[in-house]
Amino acid sequence: MLSTALTSQLVNLCAAVLLLLAFAMLAQRRTVALVDLFTAQGVALAISTLVVALNTGHGHMYYSAALTFALKVCALPWILRRLIRRLDVQWEAESRLDITATMIIGLLVVIFAFGLAEPISALATTITRATLGIALAIVLLSFLMMITRRKAISQVIGFLAMENGLFFAASSATYGMPMLIEFGIALDVLVAVFVLGVFFFQIREQFDSLDLHNLESLRDK
Repeated sequence: MLSTALTSQLVNLCAAVLLLLAFAMLAQRRTVALVDLFTAQGVALAISTLVVALNTGHGHMYYSAALTFALKVCALPWILRRLIRRLDVQWEAESRLDITATMIIGLLVVIFAFGLAEPISALATTITRATLGIALAIVLLSFLMMITRRKAISQVIGFLAMENGLFFAASSATYGMPMLIEFGIALDVLVAVFVLGVFFFQIREQFDSLDLHNLESLRDK
């Protein structure tokens, strides 16, 4: 088992990596690179879960780390890359704002997240005291990416990254959820990605583009 001090340092390191990757996703304009960054988030998330498992000795946390790696590092990136190749949208990650404005808003979002999490962090354990604010910041940065991107597939990657932040908060603050719930969430995410994949092809067939701005024309019909 790992010591509490070492566990805290490793979890904080994973939290910092996750936050940096969230900023990198916010600034990235290539869809393929977004998937690579999402995969890197999955690796950091799996390592963080494994570190908590080694500290607590909880058996279900080892299964959770394995499930996280299989789903977020292997399965989902493979599905997303396959969709990107078939839809030929490797370069379509257009944003409604320029990079400078987006990053400034992102910094303000992080400050807000830390301020919002401060009362809860004061009641948390030593391991999780510094990570709750980061987890909330990852969720809000991912949400910001969703609302600033024009392409459907970029918004889906933002949604999946937001789920990463929620999972990180759950694994670091509460030492994970029951395995039945985790498997249920994993199945829901996989089904959602498959359904959204079909949705992508329908949008592309109707509008010859994945720009969701085209859907606004349906309001007038």
